[in-house]
Amino acid sequence: MAVIEIKQVAKTFGSFTALHSVDLTIADQEFMVLLGASGCGKTTLLRIIAGLETPTTGEVWIGGRRVDHLPPRERGIAMVFQNYAVFPHLTVFENIAFGLRMKKMDQAEVTRRVNRTAELMHIEQLLKRYSGELSGGQRQRVAVARALAMEPDVILMDEPLSNLDALLRLEMRAELKGVLAESKTTTIYVTHDQVEAMSLADRISVMNGGRIVQAANPVEVYRNPAARFVGSFIGNPPMNFLKAEPAGAGKWQVAGQVFDGPAAAAAEFAIRPEDLHPAEAGLPAEVRVVEPLGPHTLITASVAGQPFRAVLESNLLPAPGDMLRLAPVPDRIRWFDPATQSAL
Repeated sequence: MAVIEIKQVAKTFGSFTALHSVDLTIADQEFMVLLGASGCGKTTLLRIIAGLETPTTGEVWIGGRRVDHLPPRERGIAMVFQNYAVFPHLTVFENIAFGLRMKKMDQAEVTRRVNRTAELMHIEQLLKRYSGELSGGQRQRVAVARALAMEPDVILMDEPLSNLDALLRLEMRAELKGVLAESKTTTIYVTHDQVEAMSLADRISVMNGGRIVQAANPVEVYRNPAARFVGSFIGNPPMNFLKAEPAGAGKWQVAGQVFDGPAAAAAEFAIRPEDLHPAEAGLPAEVRVVEPLGPHTLITASVAGQPFRAVLESNLLPAPGDMLRLAPVPDRIRWFDPATQSAL
């Protein structure tokens, strides 16, 4: 079993702290995505798990064995990088077989594993070609096949699809999820792309400022963000936020409208753009920009002087300057503490 336990892992580079006492447990065969903007610490954490960086403090355990003092080759892991890292002067077969030959594996076993993983990644017809002749998508398949051929306990992936075009990324996402589920390998996947995270992950760890802000399944992260940052980072467009004023016990006034809310000293109102609809009574919104997007219409408006977005039905096309009333779906309203920015 390849359960991964990150215990109080911190990493400093001189006076800069890249990770602040991170705790995270990843279950056997789980697909965990580390999601965050550049500089949030996700790649540093991945490199510490891989053994390419040493934690300043803390421990890394894989399969019940402490590994933070071990070199990468002794950790039972394989890595797939953003830049593919395949050898252009070798055939696809030799690229996939490279790690197996380094382990001095029997030739029959090398051939079996190469053929099996090539078939999994749908590149069996490319085995005799040189990788320098392949497209970016084909080279990425070779890199994944090479990792799978090692039959590792854990596969670590550092933004492996970021160099592919949008259509190839879509294709590879679906393929990766199926292949890794079939291989029953514990996977940690680093990305800044929330669509990749939502579509691939069993759980997402949202990172910010060297800390894990929330670790939960994609639906929970999207619907019930644990902090304001998560609501503002996840979603395209992200959550809308508005100032709320107390209006009695458990009541809050937002842009002139009163809503039921938490029993708290202060609160901030939040709603996702798709959880709004035009109504006779609702938040007063002055339309600024209208974007017809086919399946729906995205509007950017001003509510209480703040930018505010709503996703409307495609047949609704208000004009800039129009006044709308936008009613939120009551059970989709979320509230945050303005001081701590935690969910209420």
